[in-house]
Amino acid sequence: EVQLVESGGGLVRPGGAQKLSCATSGFTFSNHWMYWVRQAPGKGLEWVSSISQLGRTTRYADAVKGRFTIFRDNAKNTVYLQMNSLKPEDAAVYYCATCKLPYCDDRSKYDYRGQGTQVTVSS
Repeated sequence: EVQLVESGGGLVRPGGAQKLSCATSGFTFSNHWMYWVRQAPGKGLEWVSSISQLGRTTRYADAVKGRFTIFRDNAKNTVYLQMNSLKPEDAAVYYCATCKLPYCDDRSKYDYRGQGTQVTVSS
């Protein structure tokens, strides 16, 4: 059974930093691209970042480019999202996700997604 378990969310002040983790099991982690997506209240799912199997390629949504960093530890089957210079508009439930295939063709659709971790940005 594929499991994705996010952690690290919480309340952070604007301009602050937060590091999210996603521990995975049930599939060959190193064979898959991994994704972070988020959903703010009343809004749809938004792709945030992607990382290739060995971490050599990373991609970011324009809204987070230069502030967020995605990285992974294949020995720990874990993907991370370091978020810096947080803004109120970054507040959302953050999910890690992946697909049955090594690569997700559609960033709006994922076969597997965790339960999410809430990030609140407020003073």
